[in-house]
Amino acid sequence: MRRLFGSVRSRATLGAALVVAVALVAAGAAVLLSLRSTLIDQAGNDAERAAQSVVAQLAGGRAYDQLDMDDDSPVQVVDADNTLVAASEDLERISGTATDAVKPQPQPGGTGKGEKGTGGEDADDDADDHPAEDAGEIGEGTKFTDGSATIDGESADYRFAAVEGKAGDRPVTVYAGGSLDAEQSAVNTALTVMLIGFPLLLGVVAAVTWLVTRRALRPVEGIRREMAAITASQDLARRVPEPDTHDEVARLARTTNETLAALETSVEQQRRFVADASHELRSPIASLRTQLEVGAAHPELLDVPGAVEDTVRLQRLAADLLLLARLDAGEATGAKRFDLGEVARREARGRKNVTVRAEVVDVAGSRSQVERVIGNLLDNAQRHARSAVTVTVRTDGAWAVAAVADDGDGVAEADRERIFERFVRLDEARSRDDGGAGLGLAIARDVAVRHGGTLTVGRAPAGGALFELRLPQDRT
Repeated sequence: MRRLFGSVRSRATLGAALVVAVALVAAGAAVLLSLRSTLIDQAGNDAERAAQSVVAQLAGGRAYDQLDMDDDSPVQVVDADNTLVAASEDLERISGTATDAVKPQPQPGGTGKGEKGTGGEDADDDADDHPAEDAGEIGEGTKFTDGSATIDGESADYRFAAVEGKAGDRPVTVYAGGSLDAEQSAVNTALTVMLIGFPLLLGVVAAVTWLVTRRALRPVEGIRREMAAITASQDLARRVPEPDTHDEVARLARTTNETLAALETSVEQQRRFVADASHELRSPIASLRTQLEVGAAHPELLDVPGAVEDTVRLQRLAADLLLLARLDAGEATGAKRFDLGEVARREARGRKNVTVRAEVVDVAGSRSQVERVIGNLLDNAQRHARSAVTVTVRTDGAWAVAAVADDGDGVAEADRERIFERFVRLDEARSRDDGGAGLGLAIARDVAVRHGGTLTVGRAPAGGALFELRLPQDRT
């Protein structure tokens, strides 16, 4: 059961069915209540008209035993003492009125006409010919009650209307009933229709929701299966299917493919990095081992300066690799402020043929990392310069700019982005001992980006390469 309702399709179907069920029950209840209220009001109106007709006859002077009453509806006439003085013919039982009596009690004078005469045809004609005058004898404010009655052996529920009036000078109350059979029949019919129709409608809603949800989620299942296959095979070159739609599922597929592409690129870069790092580390380690083994066998042949040089090179390479690892892990740059001009002057100190023109420009970040950037740029410039390297630090709007230029051969435009890749060295013919491992510029750009800045290369005025580091002066 938990697995069944653990799927989105099942929950969507159940939710839709519940919402429709609640709506149908609420609507059905409202319809039944409205229908019942309307039919009860109609029965009450019928009862009120019947009672007012009897009151009008009494006001016109008609005797109790001569009243014109509907034989199919219960009617009672009671006096001020709630004594039954007149009732409809064949009335056998009644409830819901002032008295449950069904047989009128004899009245003093025999007719109950009061001072209006003996109740002959003249009185009847007078009641029929002067209804406006009789209206003054009908009491205001009809009261309604519910009850039941048995007429000629048939029992039914009724809506009773109580209308006050006068028979001569004697106050009376007329109770007339309107049948509730129509109300009960209509409500029962409507309830039966709802009990049959609502489950069918719920079934249709659930089936349609199930099918529509299944169709809508089919691409999601395809994405899930393909992702499971990619995880099992570890083949990041595979992509999930993208549906030909413009909905959320299509956007999910596109985003998933973009994530897979970025992951593939990252994994490939990591593999290349590991392979290149292993290759770069192998050379100085092998050279150092060879020199030590020769020195151990023939001490007089030990090249101590060469061993030291290989050790320093190995140390620098290890430091570069560790810094790259920290940058890839998202090491925080910090927010400590320092003078970029002072950093440039410090890194240029002791270097030959390096000229520094630096203003006082404050920036925020990691001083040690920015020092590494400036140092790497100077190392690169000195390796390729013919005679001079120039360092300039200035401001350009909201940016702090550090430019390092040399008078060497420069960088071809086609290679100006490639040189920032890891382990890339444009001059493959030169000895590894003459240059670095191809990590300096990659580290420099990574540091610049993590500080919210940029590192680009162009052509220097002297014809060589011009590296320009831009850092924001105010980091938020």
